[in-house]
Amino acid sequence: MGRSVSLIFLTVVMIVAGQDGAEGQRKGIILYVSPKGSDDWSGQRPVATRGRKDGPFATLQKALDVVAEIKKRRQNPLRSPIVIYVRGGVYYLKEPVRVGPEHSGTKESPLVIAAYRNERPVLSGGRLITGWEPVKSAGDRPPSWKPIRNTRLWRVYLPEVSEGKWFFRQLWVDGKRTQRARYPNKGYLKVKGLKDIPPDAPWHRGVTEFIADIQDIPQSSDLDRGEVVVMNRWVESRLPIKEVNRETGVLTFTLRSVFRLDPGDYFYYENIAGALDQPGEWYLDRTKGILYYLADANWNPNTAEVVAPFLSQVFVMDGKPEKGELVEHIRIEGLTFSHTEWVFPDGKGPVWPAEDAGGFAQAAVGVPGAVWGAGVRDCVFQNCVFTRMGTYGLELSRGCKRNKIRYCLFRDLGAGGIKIGEQGIREKDEERTEDNEISDCDIGYGGLLFHSAVGIWIGQSGNNKIVHNRIHNFYYTGISIGWTWGYEQSLAGGNRVEFNHVHHIGVREDGDGPILSDMGGIYTLGIQSGTVIRNNLWHDIAGYRYGGWGIYFDEGSSGILAENNLVIRTTHGGFHQHYGRENTVRNNIFAFARDHQIQASRPEPHLRFRFIGNIVYWKEGELLAGNFGDMNFEFDRNVYWREGGGAISFAGMTWEQWRQKGMDQRSVIADPLFVNPSAGNFRLRKNSPALALGFQPFDLSSVGPRKRIRRKGSP
Repeated sequence: MGRSVSLIFLTVVMIVAGQDGAEGQRKGIILYVSPKGSDDWSGQRPVATRGRKDGPFATLQKALDVVAEIKKRRQNPLRSPIVIYVRGGVYYLKEPVRVGPEHSGTKESPLVIAAYRNERPVLSGGRLITGWEPVKSAGDRPPSWKPIRNTRLWRVYLPEVSEGKWFFRQLWVDGKRTQRARYPNKGYLKVKGLKDIPPDAPWHRGVTEFIADIQDIPQSSDLDRGEVVVMNRWVESRLPIKEVNRETGVLTFTLRSVFRLDPGDYFYYENIAGALDQPGEWYLDRTKGILYYLADANWNPNTAEVVAPFLSQVFVMDGKPEKGELVEHIRIEGLTFSHTEWVFPDGKGPVWPAEDAGGFAQAAVGVPGAVWGAGVRDCVFQNCVFTRMGTYGLELSRGCKRNKIRYCLFRDLGAGGIKIGEQGIREKDEERTEDNEISDCDIGYGGLLFHSAVGIWIGQSGNNKIVHNRIHNFYYTGISIGWTWGYEQSLAGGNRVEFNHVHHIGVREDGDGPILSDMGGIYTLGIQSGTVIRNNLWHDIAGYRYGGWGIYFDEGSSGILAENNLVIRTTHGGFHQHYGRENTVRNNIFAFARDHQIQASRPEPHLRFRFIGNIVYWKEGELLAGNFGDMNFEFDRNVYWREGGGAISFAGMTWEQWRQKGMDQRSVIADPLFVNPSAGNFRLRKNSPALALGFQPFDLSSVGPRKRIRRKGSP
């Protein structure tokens, strides 16, 4: 039997209390965790003694149990900090690390969970895959697979998969995400049509089958074990294949798509054995429990680190704010969180929009965070890495207030980066999430499983700060704020979005995309009085069929100020308001949109928005698009210029007709005299007509993180 928590407590207090930490910075109680440790030891030493009779703990959870016992014996609150130093290495978890109210610190004496010196500890929700053997006979091959020159096929038996206890869609080899057998290997196929669906069928009702071109159906006998991922409007649907008719091209599924599909929607197949045709691809036979991996002829997976995800969460901060049981004053520094995946339980879809759907109605909102918290107050995540995940990275759900997420790196994300708040409105203040900060983070290369996930999602949550972040390479939206469609109650007011660099949204830097529509660099919903979008750089934002906008005020967006933003290279406009009330868009630069520059959609019997003191600069497409007929908006002191000249239409009106309607009385059509706009230099020359109209130059040289946040050992 190991030592009891009580004995460990006594040893730690007598020997460690009051001594300097390993870094010579912190005083208090210090505990250590190491992959080379033992939970039978005291945890008071960073390395094992020579006789290996004492040393660090093996698990973070054991160290937390000791913290809880220390607090219990001291009868709270802590009078000195407790520091848990976590040594470098990978900690493969059997269940998530749990932090509860019993572990809370105080403002003066926080609990600190930190990486030891410059080491990189990784909390992993995955499992190492070992015991590979080469496939030698035809009977050991997966169905329809044929040998490929200069490659070798390997396999390993996973009994929990055949028993229905484990299934995964991701695999990492030596830290690199590998491709699940996919057809086509790159790019996308297109939906040809729908079967027995009238053209006027409701768009929001999904379908369980569609028609593909016959030549787009893989020659593989195991299609009923595979999955189709189809993109429609602003969501993806992951549809398990039920039946394939090769004569008609009809594909039938066990789940329905989120929305009715349309001809031309993109899709691809996954986990098809016949598509296992490139080194680095893999295929999981769910029935037999066999994982196959195709490698170069001279490569052996038994010499590599092969990891498959097992847990959906690795770190849970489990407060109960409705009971006043809070997780408070904890600092998490320098940890890496990895190898998670979440799938629809029992083959069902989400509760919203429906259990028989293969996806979520927006933003992959039901996919959890690998690090998750409720009732979290005054806590800090700093210099952490969230990577190699099939989920969102970090989620602060019910009743989380005054937390800070700083200098963190998010990479290789199956869903999105950060979620703050909830979908529903909590009536009690203690259960509402607000006043959190996301600053100086780099959030990129997400949406790899759930393509509709976003970089930062703020739900029913107000007074948060999103400042100095870089958000990039997502298939859908960069930042999404609000979760009320229309003018009903919303809790999303007072959010600040400042000095962020958001780019390659919809289209990635490697050229992949766009595959979804109706997106924005920033996307808002509902009444948000006091929300400010200021001093941000947005560029390279693309929608597939429609809707690649820079700043996008969707349904009911109201009371929002957008100023001093630079928006460059969008497909459908620098700014779009679907419908809303009394928003202000002022002192921004909108440049080089493709189809049109500014869009407004739904007419309403109130002031829709003010468009004041902006510069709009373009060389293709129209200036205005949508519905401007009601004139319930204000345009003034703007500068418009079409590079190379040419006629400019103001929603079907001439400049004179537009001004006769009361618009742009003090505006001009003139070259704003940027220094070099084609090279991205939008500084104004001294004689710019925009300056004469009162345009206030703004400096975006400090957008994005204020220091480099790439970590040792991070991707």
